[in-house]
Amino acid sequence: MSNLTLVLLAAGNSTRFEMEVKKQWLRIEDKPLWYYVAQNFEKTQNFSKIIIVASDEDITFMKNYASYHFVVGGTTRQQSLKNALSHVDSEYVLVSDIARACVSEELLNNIIKNHTDADCIVPYLKATDTIVYDNATIDRDKVKRLQTPQLSKTEVLRSALETEEEFTDESSAIVAHGGSRKLILGDEQTHKITYIEDLNKIPCLEAPSNDILTGNGFDVHAFDDKGEMWLGGVKIDSDFGFKAHSDGDVAIHSLIDALLGAAGMGDIGMMFPDNDDQYKGIDSKELLRRVVTKINNFGYVIVNVDLTIAAQKPRIGSYKDKMRETLASVMKIEKSKINVKATTTEKLGFIGRAEGVGVWSNANLKYFNWKI
Repeated sequence: MSNLTLVLLAAGNSTRFEMEVKKQWLRIEDKPLWYYVAQNFEKTQNFSKIIIVASDEDITFMKNYASYHFVVGGTTRQQSLKNALSHVDSEYVLVSDIARACVSEELLNNIIKNHTDADCIVPYLKATDTIVYDNATIDRDKVKRLQTPQLSKTEVLRSALETEEEFTDESSAIVAHGGSRKLILGDEQTHKITYIEDLNKIPCLEAPSNDILTGNGFDVHAFDDKGEMWLGGVKIDSDFGFKAHSDGDVAIHSLIDALLGAAGMGDIGMMFPDNDDQYKGIDSKELLRRVVTKINNFGYVIVNVDLTIAAQKPRIGSYKDKMRETLASVMKIEKSKINVKATTTEKLGFIGRAEGVGVWSNANLKYFNWKI
């Protein structure tokens, strides 16, 4: 349909999912769930525009995958949908949730086929078990379990949502506003992912790939005769520190770049700009903690990291084990997954002249395996 826009809602924070990874970033082979769902809809060639509604943070990373129309979501599903509707200029709009991962083409075609029959076309499932409401058994034949996607007349839906009352689906808002709703039989396979165990009820989803993603980082800091010296999260016994916007922990800065590189998330300067006063003097362990949380949220698991610290001075051999322990604690991985090496440059270059320290880091990530 040339007059139909698709809106995919992916702005939720996955609180009921109860996992570090947000469900929109679960990998189906090597694709994030939101992208897998969007591509499946796109293949049908039914839409003049595809809008993805997500958090501002997610959108920054989503743009690495595709050039859909991205809209920042709100604090509720309804507000997110209202934000999206302000970008819809077609007569009809189809709204679905990213968590509704496996919508069959047959169901989609059936919804579209009925688009002129009511203000909102809604797939539903029958209730097959006995239904008790407020301790009273009710007629299950009168109970309908509504699904998405739902197809609505854009202006009718837009008007229906101009209210403070919150609705959990489009058709309920439209009916409350005096509009019409047509129910068509849905599909049991179109199961919504709410809890981790729901993934086992959706056979169309393939397990994550076993790819290992590698990133590297490099950073240098010049010495400063003021302040303390921190390396690898450990305070070094030294009469000088580093010139830096934060605490100057060049080892952690290098490691952060390696982690962000493996995840395809840019670099430390993009995430923590050195012209932002909120990071002035900040403990680099806190920066690392935020990065690890972010890459976990986005569906990655740390396999191992390796750091090489090049310094003519100070001598850091006796600190290496403490660095491994500290980094393991911050990154929430086993100490055995962290390697720290120390070397000099045989008095060559700015490092050899004892003007500063350079650190090379490598990090390996894999996708969170929800199939286990």
